[in-house]
Amino acid sequence: MANRKYIVTLTNEEREYLEKLIQKGKVSGYKMRHAGILLKLDETSENQDWTGKAIAKAHNTNENSVTHIAKRFVEEGLESALMPKPHENRSRKIDGDVEANVIALACSKPPEGYERWSIRLLRDEIIRLEIADIERSSVNNILKKMNSSRGV
Repeated sequence: MANRKYIVTLTNEEREYLEKLIQKGKVSGYKMRHAGILLKLDETSENQDWTGKAIAKAHNTNENSVTHIAKRFVEEGLESALMPKPHENRSRKIDGDVEANVIALACSKPPEGYERWSIRLLRDEIIRLEIADIERSSVNNILKKMNSSRGV
């Protein structure tokens, strides 16, 4: 096998479990894909010709995913490697206060020389007023959520 940071070594029981999981076909797609990836990564298997790139291509994923599955197997065990990537708890940048300020600004009179607020103009004003450091798409999402037409 190629130089790998995380070496997957399956026991006979784990290999049999993964093979049955794939044959059963009544499990979620990601679980079947992860099982197949682990079987191809297995160092004890007689078929050790698989590279990370080839495994990724065979399972319609990317090399990073293959590496992450191997890492989770080595560090956390088989069940963890079979599960989808855990999502980080991200705190919302845009809370109710920011949304209220964006909507209030969008409902206010636009700057002199403009007939109405554009998304870009709103974003620039939100940043200038230090309401939030926000993307144009986030401004658009707030307005869409509120069914705002910005005076159109």
